[in-house]
Amino acid sequence: MLLFVLAAVAVIVVVRWVAARTGLPAAALLPLIGIAYALLPGPNVGLDPDLVLMIVLPPLLYSAALDSSLLDIRRNLRIVVSLSVVLVLLTGVLVGIGFHLFVAGATLAAGIAVGAAIAPPDPVAALAVGRRVNLPPKMVTIIQGEGLLNDATALTMLSVAVAAAVGGEFSFPSAVGQFVLAAVGGVAVGAAVAWLVRLARPFTADPLLSNAISLATPFVAYLLGEELHVSGVLAVVIAGLIVGHKTPQLTSGAARLQTSAVWRLVDFLLEGFVFLLIGQQLPEVVKGLRQYDTSTIVIAVAVSVGVVLLLRPAWLVMTQSLPRSLHTRLGGISEQDDPDEPGTARQIERADRNARRLTSREVVALSWSGTRGVISLAAIFTLPLTTNSGAPFPDRDLLLFCTFVVVLVTLVGQGMTFAPLVRMLGLRANETDQARVRNEARSAAVEAALARLDEVAAAEPDSTVAVNTIRTQLLARLARYRGRLDLLEQSGSEMPTSPEYETALRVRRTTIDAQREELVRWRDSGRLPDEELRVLERELDHEELLLPKRASS
Repeated sequence: MLLFVLAAVAVIVVVRWVAARTGLPAAALLPLIGIAYALLPGPNVGLDPDLVLMIVLPPLLYSAALDSSLLDIRRNLRIVVSLSVVLVLLTGVLVGIGFHLFVAGATLAAGIAVGAAIAPPDPVAALAVGRRVNLPPKMVTIIQGEGLLNDATALTMLSVAVAAAVGGEFSFPSAVGQFVLAAVGGVAVGAAVAWLVRLARPFTADPLLSNAISLATPFVAYLLGEELHVSGVLAVVIAGLIVGHKTPQLTSGAARLQTSAVWRLVDFLLEGFVFLLIGQQLPEVVKGLRQYDTSTIVIAVAVSVGVVLLLRPAWLVMTQSLPRSLHTRLGGISEQDDPDEPGTARQIERADRNARRLTSREVVALSWSGTRGVISLAAIFTLPLTTNSGAPFPDRDLLLFCTFVVVLVTLVGQGMTFAPLVRMLGLRANETDQARVRNEARSAAVEAALARLDEVAAAEPDSTVAVNTIRTQLLARLARYRGRLDLLEQSGSEMPTSPEYETALRVRRTTIDAQREELVRWRDSGRLPDEELRVLERELDHEELLLPKRASS
């Protein structure tokens, strides 16, 4: 097992390296490698659905929620809820109806079960590609928000369908009540866990304690939700969104830096393992197909893949045709939303752009971003082997195969082609606008610091020297930020370049490298202990981290 884990890590690292240099998404390459391994003679790794749902899913969802914006999701709430709740439910129902009508011997409940499993997109592949091609922030928010909420919808729907298939009875009012209870309970549990994390604030100044609490939070939320028979997945998401929104007030700077690094490593390894695991399930899902006619398999796969690929663009086109007033009430924002903070004309303009309907190019890109992943496979593997009467669960092997094909088609097919599609559509974030926002915020922060210095100088007469020194540094920084803003205003929509400032950045990086080399020489000559070297290196690392990647950023 240890050898297998080490080999998997090696494969993940190599694939990440290849993906960075070729532009191919690692999330699409890893399943193909998993399939190649599964076809070789020797031991294989099976998918334990309980392990995925309890150990893998909570940290991945929580990390994604921490990096999401609660305010941006609220601004795009209409489209996020439309995709993550309504479209998921509609996909499950239509797949179920398709199975019931066209697949010989299939029941409606079994069809809805597979529909619920394949309904929720896994945004990992789409987001990885989208960030690499600099997808606009609004698109990233929609894909991210959809991926956070759709798993809870799908898993709740799956449990209702399985209960009907196993027991042979289905009550629509009972199903709706169960769904609402699970959703409301999940939100309440997530908010309660976030409140508990906030109570732990006195302990989060220590980065190690902050990391320990952060790593435990998603599991606490999930287990508490499941124990109370509500949506543990939704509890994890809500806890992550609230904690992520409150992180600036809850944790110290050192804790945030370390926690962010830890979660990046967790994401990298877990995502790599689960995508390898997807490919290795091929023998398991194929071995039970001998009992089905080829025509039955083809029809079942066609129904599953067809609904998944065709319903999403049709739904996006239809929902974007709703009246503007309904669009705003259901989730957009307008300049009248916050009368106490009317903002500048530019801020209102940005808010209006954020609240507008999706363009045709954005609809096309979102239509192709619905890649499915390990959650679909884990969900379908939870289907029981038998019903309450002792009979085999209807068409279980066929449902497994259909889910695997949908995951493979979307993950490899859409994952491989999403980047070229985005480039062809010309969808790119406005780098100039992003840089302008950052420098406006930096200027406002420095002005607040200068105002606070005046208060300190008035309250503490002995601090004059220190205040004047810091004020000089802040004024120089403010002048630099305002200079960047002037450069951005003059450039219009083009991202400006400043050869002088680029040279200054290169020189600063060169001097930092020289300092590191000298410190190592001191250590090697015995004049500087390793412990002190690490302290000084950390100072230089933070100094280098503060340098912008581009002169105007």
